[in-house]
Amino acid sequence: MSNPVRGDGPDARAVPILHRPVCDLLGCTWPIVLAGMGGVARSALASAVSAAGGFGFLGMVREPVELIRREVEQVRAATDRPFGINLIPAATPPELLDAQLDACIELRVPVVALFWDVMPAVVRRLRDAGIRVVHQVGSVDDAQAAEAAGADALIVQGHEAGGHVRGDRPLTALLPDVIGAVQVPVLAAGGIVDGAGVAAAMALGAQGAAIGTAFLATHESFAHAYHKQRIVDAHDGDTLLTDIFHINWPRGAKVRVLPSSVTRGERGDPFGDARVVIGDEEGRPIYLFSTDSPLRTMTGDFEAMALYAGTGAGRIGAVEPAADVLRRIVREAAAILESRAAARSGDDADTQRTALLAALDELLEAERAGARVASETAAEVTDDDALHRLIAHIRQDEAHWCSVLVDAIRTLGATPTRATGAFYEKAMAIDDLAERMAFLNRGQRWVVRKLQALLPTLADRDLHEALTQMLVAHEKNIGAVDVRLRDGGVHG
Repeated sequence: MSNPVRGDGPDARAVPILHRPVCDLLGCTWPIVLAGMGGVARSALASAVSAAGGFGFLGMVREPVELIRREVEQVRAATDRPFGINLIPAATPPELLDAQLDACIELRVPVVALFWDVMPAVVRRLRDAGIRVVHQVGSVDDAQAAEAAGADALIVQGHEAGGHVRGDRPLTALLPDVIGAVQVPVLAAGGIVDGAGVAAAMALGAQGAAIGTAFLATHESFAHAYHKQRIVDAHDGDTLLTDIFHINWPRGAKVRVLPSSVTRGERGDPFGDARVVIGDEEGRPIYLFSTDSPLRTMTGDFEAMALYAGTGAGRIGAVEPAADVLRRIVREAAAILESRAAARSGDDADTQRTALLAALDELLEAERAGARVASETAAEVTDDDALHRLIAHIRQDEAHWCSVLVDAIRTLGATPTRATGAFYEKAMAIDDLAERMAFLNRGQRWVVRKLQALLPTLADRDLHEALTQMLVAHEKNIGAVDVRLRDGGVHG
């Protein structure tokens, strides 16, 4: 089997830093997995990720056996590295699913990923044939059920993920709970597009990450150029969860997508009886409100199709080769984790302490600014009780995290800053309430990014736990404000 890492460069140095047991289980160099995105993750993308040292899954959801055979042949022609196939039994007609499983067994696919409902009979059938099974889950109950059914590893999906979302909890809250409830290796998924996200997940106990959106926007992805460009053009906070893209899937399943005329309610009743054709894929009609996303082989109204994207889409700035994306993520994650290891070993302790105090002071200034903005904004909202309560809750949260940060700084033997971040004056200069709330959310997202970068470097368990809770609280508040802004429920 070819070795994607040669010499003694940064990639080689990253191997011992990132290596985890899941790498041995899957046969990959890096614990970075290409999410098996239906339609998008075809042979070119899966082979590129595997050849570069990650692990590529082919997204073969509801695909005919002939396509599965062809894609497997093309992956094997492109690389001798291991790969897998992703199937979703709950969204596949039983006869087709049976044929897909037979094909995976006959083709000796080394790993099969499963998603949505846990079906023990499917897991056993694959395991009995010598195929390793990775099951994606969105709750502790599903994780325990998948482990009991025989899954070799799990992908824990937070609600930040693009495409179909199984659970309703943020990754930072769900991940530790699942890790504490199972014995098999766990990968993290949901909003991860860079090395900081991978390192943050690994700091919480994950052995690596499954990544979709960052690889969707690559040259090798089978997504249509329109979809890739929409991701590149996206901003933080653009994505939303909705159940309106439902044709071909169990009713009520939520997906995370980019906004469109469909999500704004401009294209009619998604649950009516009418079937409106908006596109074509080599003779197959693409219906409005279906789960189909724009692919290279499609024509039609791409804007009205399901434009899947995770919450990290706003941090993707260009369409690049998949191998370049993978290598950048690996190097970033390794650098962060190496820094954390150095902090634990006590090397250059004064420098590490100084850097930590600077980060905590910076966060304190930001939280103090956020608390003042929320306090004064809440006082202005007198005609909307629900909005007033939301902003007051944010003020209370911001004040609480100020207190936590002050205590942390004093525990380190330092004096907390008394400054208020410049964010306060910038926010209060915005007269329009909706615009100010959007700006407040930008500030909260800045805090989230800072925490994601800081957490993997922390050796103190109590501080790590406190700042993890701070991260989760900010993500919840961001989501609540996003809903109000999207629904037009902020006026002033």
